[in-house]
Amino acid sequence: MKITTEKTEICQLTLNIDVEESELEESLNEAYHRLVKKVSVPGFRKGKAPRAILEQHLGKSTLLEEALEYLVPQLYKQAIESEKIDAIDQPEIDIIQTEPVVLKAVIPLRPVVKLGNYRELRLQPEPVEVSGEEVEAAIIQLQQERGTWVPVERPVQFDDLITLNIEADVEGTPILKHKDMVFEVIKDLPYPLPGFSEGLKGMEKNKEKTFSLLMPNDHRITGFAGKECFCKAVVTEIKEMNAPQLDDDFAKSIGWEDLASMREQISANLRAKAEEKNRTEFRQKVLDAVTDLSEVDYPPILLDRGIDHLVADEMSSFGGGIKGLEDYLKMTGKTMEEHREELRPIAKQRVVYSLVMGKVAAEEKIEIDASEVDNKVGEITRDAQEKEKMEKFLSLPQIRESIGQSLHTQKTIDRLVQIASGNDERKIKEDE
Repeated sequence: MKITTEKTEICQLTLNIDVEESELEESLNEAYHRLVKKVSVPGFRKGKAPRAILEQHLGKSTLLEEALEYLVPQLYKQAIESEKIDAIDQPEIDIIQTEPVVLKAVIPLRPVVKLGNYRELRLQPEPVEVSGEEVEAAIIQLQQERGTWVPVERPVQFDDLITLNIEADVEGTPILKHKDMVFEVIKDLPYPLPGFSEGLKGMEKNKEKTFSLLMPNDHRITGFAGKECFCKAVVTEIKEMNAPQLDDDFAKSIGWEDLASMREQISANLRAKAEEKNRTEFRQKVLDAVTDLSEVDYPPILLDRGIDHLVADEMSSFGGGIKGLEDYLKMTGKTMEEHREELRPIAKQRVVYSLVMGKVAAEEKIEIDASEVDNKVGEITRDAQEKEKMEKFLSLPQIRESIGQSLHTQKTIDRLVQIASGNDERKIKEDE
C-alpha cells in the first residue's frame, strides 16, 4: 500500500492510503471463502459455489464490502505502525473510491501541553470578613423560621406571604396561569419574572390589578425575549410574619445559653462557611492562573467527547433520559445541535483543565495509591444507612478508578496551591 500524510488540524493527521491490487485481491478471496459458507446459491450446495457465481449472485459490491470490512482495520494498523503515529483514539475512515481502492483516515493525535513557569506563580487568597449585617441577617432568618404567618387587613407589602390568582401572557400566548398561588413578596426577586413582586406591592385584597413586565432578554423561550408580558392578578389573602422576640429566651429555645452566645456562634459559623468558600475560590483562582500560563493543543474529538459527557449528565439530571432533555429543548425552542454548541465553551474549559492538571501531575510526580482510595471509601461509607450495599458498589473497579482520578486531581491542585502560596516544601529544601 502507498501512504501519504497530511496535517489538517492541530493534533490531527489525515492518512491517504492507496490499496495495492494484490492486497485487495487477497482480501476479496478471503471474503469469498467466508460468504460462500453462509449464502445459498441456486444449483450449488452451500460452500461449493465458485467465486464468479457467488459474486454474480450477491453483486460485486457485496463481496467488496465484506473484503474491506476486514481489510481496512488491518491496513490502518499497518499504516500507523509504519508511520509511527501516536493515535489516542479510533480514526474516522472513509472509502474515497473503490477502483482502485483509496482510503482516507482522520486520526486524533496525542494532545500537546506546554506548561508555563507555574513554580514561580505567587497568589494569596482574599481576606475573609463577616460583617455585623450578615450576622443580623442570619439571626432574622432564624426568627422567621420559628415565626408564624398571620392574616392582616392592609395592602400588600414586601416580605408578605400572599395567596393570589394570576394570569400572564405574551402577545396573547399564556405563560402563567395559577389559582390560589402562594407567593412570598420579596423585593427584587427575579421569579417568576423581574418586577413581579413590585407589581404586586400595594394591591388590596380581592381587587383585580393589571400590570405589564418586560421579559428578560435571556429568557429560555427565545421568541419571548425582550417582549412585554401582561399580568392580571387578584390577591385573596395577605399574611405577615409574626416572629418571636429576639431575647435570651429565644436563644435558649434553640439551644444556646443566651443571645450573646448565639450571636457569637452564628458569627463563627458564618466565618467557617466564608473560609471554606474562600478556599474553594482560591483553588479555582490558582487553577485558572496555571492554565493561563499554559499552551494546550488537542484533537477535536476530545471536545466532542466532552460535550457528550455534559449531555449525558443533563439527561441524568432531567430524568427520563434523552426524552426529558428533548422535551426541555422543545420547550426552549432549541435543537440538540444548538444546545451542544452552547455547551462547547464549558466542555472546552473542562478539557483544558484536565490536560493541564495531567501535565502538572506528571511534572510533580503526583500519585495515588490503593490505601488512599480505601480511606476515601471509608469516609463515604462511614455514616451510610446501607453500609454493606454502598461498600459493594464502591468496590467496583470502575468506581474505584473514578475515586482515584478525583483524588489525583485534588492532590494536584493541593500541590499547586502550596506552590502559589509560597509554601513549596520541595523548593524550601532545595534553597537550604
